[in-house]
This record gives sequence, structure tokens and C-alpha cells, in this order.
Amino acid sequence: MNVTVIGTGNMGRGIAHTLARGGHTVTLQDRQLEKAEALAQEVRAAFPGATVQAGTLGEPLQGDVVILATWYTASQDLARQFQTEFAGKVVVDISNPLNARFDGLATAPGTSAAEDLARLLPDSRVVKAFNTTFAGTLVQGQVAGQPLDVLVAGDDAGAKRQVIDLVTSGGLRGIDAGGLTRARQLEGLGLLGITLQGPLGTGFVSAWKLLS
Repeated sequence: MNVTVIGTGNMGRGIAHTLARGGHTVTLQDRQLEKAEALAQEVRAAFPGATVQAGTLGEPLQGDVVILATWYTASQDLARQFQTEFAGKVVVDISNPLNARFDGLATAPGTSAAEDLARLLPDSRVVKAFNTTFAGTLVQGQVAGQPLDVLVAGDDAGAKRQVIDLVTSGGLRGIDAGGLTRARQLEGLGLLGITLQGPLGTGFVSAWKLLS
């Protein structure tokens, strides 16, 4: 697939590596072109032959899938600014809407960051994914020899299937977690994973894994 990733921070880096590992065409967009170019160069070096290009925010979107590798409030700002450009696209929300103290969620009861985003983007197909995985583990693709589990939620079955295909082609295990309301539980799980890193001393290189 042809995928645009907006944001070139830690999570943008991890997702870009995952997409390139799966053989997809990746366009990285950032407000600062030099950041996008630096990450594109890194990913191309890691995956020779990968098609990874850089651009600035606001350039035409490439492909049908857009991944917002940005903070909760930044994703909302992007949705308001580029509602028309995002129309008809699969838009992936990866955010964990943490409060200012990083000890709870900033969203109102009975909703989620992904649902808030979907209300701002009525003509897009919003999918929740990657919020329970950490950036460094996405670059590596595994923890302790186990492929990462990526929990995916959305109301549009086709959009969800596209995102799961992106995940699995990158060597990870995509798991259908249900409709978009499941993002409420996924964001709670993301918060729990973040808060456990200090007490457990796992340094953001741990992962949630379903075993049977």
C-alpha cells in the first residue's frame, strides 16, 4: 500500500520502520522538512530498496491510508485543519490522550480520542491502532523473540482490514479488537502500559502479548 505518516517523532519512526519492513510505499510528512528527510534516509538505509519519501505538512496526501503519529491534541488540530484532505481516507489514530500529570486520560467519560477524532472527520474512516505498542519495539518488530501484538479497532471492516494487513506484512500480529468504541479500553491499556514502565524498570521496551 501507499501510506502517509504525519509526524516523525519516536512513534512515527517506529511505524515507518514497520511499514518499510512490509514493503509498502511510505511518505513521511512533518512541519519541518529536514526532520522528515532525516527519518526517510534512516529508514531507506535500514531497508535498502524501500520507497520512502519526505514531505512537508499540507502537501498532497499519497495513498488511501494516513497515520497520525502525533499527540492527542495535535491530531485533533490536524483533523480540523485538513478535514477536506482527509475525506475518503483511512485515518489511523495512535494517540494515548494522557492528562497533564500523565496519571489519567484527558478524554471525557464514555468516549475516546479515536471517537473524538471520528466526530471531527465524518467523511473519513477512523481506525485505532499502535497505541499499545512502544516506538522502540516497533523498530525491532519483536520483544523477547515474540512478534508484537497490535490491537486494532474500527467501525469500518474494510478500513480495519487494511490496517491489519499493514501490521501483519510488517512482521507483527494484527488483532481485531472490535468497533471504534473499543478504543476506550485500548487507550486505558495504553495508559496502564505507560505507567508500569517505571515500577517494572522495563524502559519502554516491553509489550502486551496475548498467549494461548
